[in-house]
Order: sequence, then C-alpha cells, then structure tokens
Amino acid sequence: MPLIAPSVLSANFLDLGSDIDMINNSEADWFHVDVMDGRFVPNISFGMPVIKALKKQAKKPLDVHLMIVEPEKYFEDFKNAGADILTIHYEASTHLHRSLQAIKGLGMKAGVSLNPHTPVHLLEDIIQDIDLVLIMSVNPGFGGQKFIEQSFEKVRKLKKMITDRGCDTLIEIDGGVNLDNASKLVEAGVDVLVAGNTVFSSANPSDTIQKLKQSAK
Repeated sequence: MPLIAPSVLSANFLDLGSDIDMINNSEADWFHVDVMDGRFVPNISFGMPVIKALKKQAKKPLDVHLMIVEPEKYFEDFKNAGADILTIHYEASTHLHRSLQAIKGLGMKAGVSLNPHTPVHLLEDIIQDIDLVLIMSVNPGFGGQKFIEQSFEKVRKLKKMITDRGCDTLIEIDGGVNLDNASKLVEAGVDVLVAGNTVFSSANPSDTIQKLKQSAK
C-alpha cells in the first residue's frame, strides 16, 4: 500500500486547522509541505511560521519540499520549524552529497527532487545516500497542472536503479496525481503519492485519501 501525503498547498488557508484535523483523522501518512521562494519557481508559498503552526497540530510527519535556491542556508531553520523529511532539488544543489549529509546530521530524512527535464541517471552515484526521491510529474511552482505521462517511465528507471543497488530509497511523486492514475503509478514503483487538488477539491477529502491508499489493490 502506498503512503499518502496530502499537499497542504491545496488546503483552505482560511480554515487550515480543520484541514489539518481532517488529515490527522484520515488514512493519510504524511503532510506534504511545499516551500517556494519566487526564484527557483515563479510562485511564493509559505515559510517557517506556517510550518511551525502546522507542526503544533499535526499528528503525522511533515514532508517538506524546498523549491528554493540555496536551500543549504536554511536546513537548521526547517528542522527547528518541525520538518521530519526535507527534500531539496537536484537542480538547486551544487554540493548535493554534502547537503544530504547535513540534512541527516540534523536528524531529518533527506530527499532529492527532480524536475521533469532532469534524468534519473544523474542520481546513480548518490542514490545510496538518499532516503527519498521526489519525481515532479508537473513543472514545479503551481498546483492543478496536467500529469506528464513520461513520468511513468522515469519512475520505472528509478525503481530499477534502487533495486539494482539494494537501496531502500522511497520514490515519491507529485503533480497531477489522481484516482485514475494512482494504481498505475504504484505499479510502476511509486511508494508515496502526493495529492493536492485531488484531495482538497473532492466532496469528501478523507474518503478520497482512503481510495488513494487502496490504489495498490
């Protein structure tokens, strides 16, 4: 069964507490938190104060995805804010190995995200040091985009690399995940499904999370 990480970016910010409680009480496994700086991606989302507030009420791990330049400047800040998993972009990290060790040294799980144009083979020499690889199946920065079909093949290649190396790295996917493609993604090798609009725009978000959870059956 896949892990489900509803994306807080799609929640109702005027009633965030209710959406946090919904996730707490649902079959979801993590809170997915997108941090955008307006430089690495065109959009700006939220920072430390919102994550700290979220951490106080969340009963499940915070899966924090940094879509920012120079992420290494803020590792300790995100740890202090409550991040349990910290994912940085391959494209924004000049010294990726050093950054992953720094994240782990602070007691967090370390993730690497790949933009749609970035091939998975670039992680070959470092896959054993990565706890989670986040495949972006849309261009990062905005919710509600159409799923990029090539992502299936990308997941399969990454899964083979992980299996061949005997690693236990998780594969996470974010962007355009819905009830129609979830089972196919899990079949391809995805371990963690991030879902934003699919969950929060549904009539019954908790029920939608349950259906996503059962997508491997």
